[in-house]
Amino acid sequence: MKLTPTAIVGAFHVEVSPIADHRGLFARTFCAETFASCGLESVFPQCNLSFSPHRGTLRGLHFQAEPHAEAKLVRATRGRVFEVALDLRPHSPSYMKWASVELDATERNAFYIPPGCAHGLLTLEDECEVFSQMSTAYHPPSARIARWNDPAFAISWPFEPLILSDKDAECACYRPQGATHE
Repeated sequence: MKLTPTAIVGAFHVEVSPIADHRGLFARTFCAETFASCGLESVFPQCNLSFSPHRGTLRGLHFQAEPHAEAKLVRATRGRVFEVALDLRPHSPSYMKWASVELDATERNAFYIPPGCAHGLLTLEDECEVFSQMSTAYHPPSARIARWNDPAFAISWPFEPLILSDKDAECACYRPQGATHE
């Protein structure tokens, strides 16, 4: 297993190192000790699964506010998705920046997204399934959305989404902490 830092402080592309033989392959996809030694969350009490039947489905950008901020370990278990992490931690050197990883079920890779970052995905093909491990249980009052196409973030999605929820489509643009109305 190899953890490669991304443009977001604390976010890592997680690649597996499969061992193959005549039976198939074996690969470690997570190790609490390895994650903890890198200062990452290593306990994931909640797991989520999403399935999107159509290419071009957008989910996100979702996150939970403090004190319920959550780390996420996300992988495609079927298909390919363009996964984005957006840093919304005001004191982070990568604040308001984004990073992406193409998650591919055949590569068995993952994206570790630290607490305080939003995440979203765009399906790159039909029949995509995504498995997410969360460091904190879902807390509805803390759930937040950042607009997927907010000019403040300038995320370069591979193409315009074809399908998204009303909630994601109608989300207001981001206002940094402490910003006031004009």
